Amino acid sequence: MRKGDADPSLDPRFVAQLKKRCKPGNSNTVVEMDPGSFNTFDEDYYSTIVAKRRGLFRSDAALVDDAETRDYVRFQSRTQGSTFAQDFAESMVKMGNIGVLTSRQGEIRKRCAVVN
Repeated sequence: MRKGDADPSLDPRFVAQLKKRCKPGNSNTVVEMDPGSFNTFDEDYYSTIVAKRRGLFRSDAALVDDAETRDYVRFQSRTQGSTFAQDFAESMVKMGNIGVLTSRQGEIRKRCAVVN
């Protein structure tokens, strides 16, 4: 795929809408990451990616490219997020236990892929 081309797996009507709103060189346009559900924190995101084929980011596409995460995303879409709230709560606890490096133990990188 060339730079600027749309992901062929996206809904073509969605691509057309984005192209109307997001002109080349325009960095001021805001587009909802979760169209139709942007005011709520819910599982609708999964249906947006799977059923509606409206993921905006490479990370959205990556979720359906990997077999394990694809199955999870499809399950959440199919069951209207039957385990979403519990899964999210468990993931937040796990992330809270990761631990943050402070002072001289770590660094905030100016560029993620390069050590300062």
